[in-house]
Amino acid sequence: MEAIFLEYAWVLVVLIVLEGLLAADNAVVMAVMVKHLPKTQQQKALLYGLVGAFVFRFAALFLITTLVNFWQIQAIGAAYLLFMSIKHIYDSRKASQNSEEIQEPKKQSGFWMTVVKVELADIAFAVDSILAAVAIAVTLPHIGDFDIGGINGGQFAVMFLGGIIGVIMMRFAARWFVKVLDKFPSLETAAFLIVGWVGVKLAVLTLAHEKLGVIPHEFPHSTIWKATFWIVLVAIALGGYLVGVKNQKTQEQ
Repeated sequence: MEAIFLEYAWVLVVLIVLEGLLAADNAVVMAVMVKHLPKTQQQKALLYGLVGAFVFRFAALFLITTLVNFWQIQAIGAAYLLFMSIKHIYDSRKASQNSEEIQEPKKQSGFWMTVVKVELADIAFAVDSILAAVAIAVTLPHIGDFDIGGINGGQFAVMFLGGIIGVIMMRFAARWFVKVLDKFPSLETAAFLIVGWVGVKLAVLTLAHEKLGVIPHEFPHSTIWKATFWIVLVAIALGGYLVGVKNQKTQEQ
């Protein structure tokens, strides 16, 4: 029994780290999406986003068998994140190419439309988060003979705790990212590149689904893919930060 307890404790620690990293991605999305709102509305939109992140992660836990069986759900999440990323980068490049012309200010989404967009992103990240958690938690031995949402009760409890802690970490990360984006506006492009890269990750999971089999089912869980994903993500974040600092110094001079 002690060995099982230690195994559960270790997997919980791993899940907390993983959920923390995924929460950071989710927080980046919320930060860039509410950035255009007035300060008072930013805080309200972030609050709605955090509540949505909790609700959708909790719902995804109970619907995990559906999420696993239907590749279309994963595909929709991947498509939404990729659409957000590509649209932002396209709009930014178009604006920079026409910077010499007199441009009308771009119309931004209102408060409630922004909240809707944040909640849709929360759904996509909830799918990514729970699928990643399941891949780790299912390796644990079963405790008891009851299931919740098609998952053993012990495994469910570990995923639930990891998800809760991830959302708590997101609360602080989102507010911090808003402040960073205010200081380094050019980081916004890097943030949306990260969003797109997470979309690619969900797309890889979709293509590896048993019912599609476009790529080997084991590939998304392989060491080489996991290492590639995190190396590219860190490179995007670091590159964006360095460009942001450089642009900030240029403006100050």
